[in-house]
Amino acid sequence: MIQTPTQHTVDEVIQSRRSIRAFLPTPVAQEDIEALLNVAARAPSGSNTQPWRVYVVTGAARELLSQKIVSAYLDPAQNASHTEEYPYYPRQWVAPYIERRRKVGWDLYALLGLTRDNKSGMQAQHARNFAFFDAPVGLIFTIDRVMDQGSWLDYGMFLQTLMIAARARGLDTCPQAAFTQFHRLISETLSIPDDQQVVCGMALGYADLNKAENTLITERATATEFAKFIS
Repeated sequence: MIQTPTQHTVDEVIQSRRSIRAFLPTPVAQEDIEALLNVAARAPSGSNTQPWRVYVVTGAARELLSQKIVSAYLDPAQNASHTEEYPYYPRQWVAPYIERRRKVGWDLYALLGLTRDNKSGMQAQHARNFAFFDAPVGLIFTIDRVMDQGSWLDYGMFLQTLMIAARARGLDTCPQAAFTQFHRLISETLSIPDDQQVVCGMALGYADLNKAENTLITERATATEFAKFIS
């Protein structure tokens, strides 16, 4: 198959997208964030419902949100009082998903020099989620509670489009389901109305390529493993 220049560029952008876990403090201009969101808004949605809502937090607002969540996460009593509003992961893990989950976790910890018995080190690394891995821009995504399962599928396309558009501009991202545990704290801090549900968070900024964790490249199953061709 002949690959056109445009196709080649699109494929490179998609394949170079990674979850970045250490960012530079370099700011991202508001007009650039708005441009990214406008591109992402072209993602398809059933009957053009466009179910996404985005809270962009920077500066003092980002710091305040991060401080509140990190404090709650590190306090056992507070942590226990915060539970996810929806199950992001399966209640019961089976192969091959549990093996993939474990591998990416241990591969990351190995890059950071964290051993299995270093529970405090792993906790500290997980807490970095709530500081958006030091990215200058934090994004919190919500959906109207009246929307159903199909709109959540649409939401995934919006998130993917946003991450690819960012990558095409030299920016990086990390989508973060970890925030869902602290949805009440997020809604309170950002004055999110009760009729909106927190979907996830995302870090946005410029990758710090000198950090070991950003060398992690996760494995992917090939089409021969997950696709069945019928003719």
